[in-house]
Amino acid sequence: MANGGQAMDKDRIEGAAKQVKGAVKDVAGKVTGDTKLQAEGKADKAAGKVQNAAGGAKDAARDAVDPDRT
Repeated sequence: MANGGQAMDKDRIEGAAKQVKGAVKDVAGKVTGDTKLQAEGKADKAAGKVQNAAGGAKDAARDAVDPDRT
């Protein structure tokens, strides 16, 4: 897996997906001049960052409890 053979928390994966979705919406909003779509994109990116960070915290906690997990 991408994390040195260790499974990443699903929140990290879903958060990264939200960030990508938000980036696409943001750019599409800029290109089309749709400020609502652009704002939705920025909100999705922010939500994705938060979810990704939460998943990272879960991974860190899991690694602290069991540093040898694979």
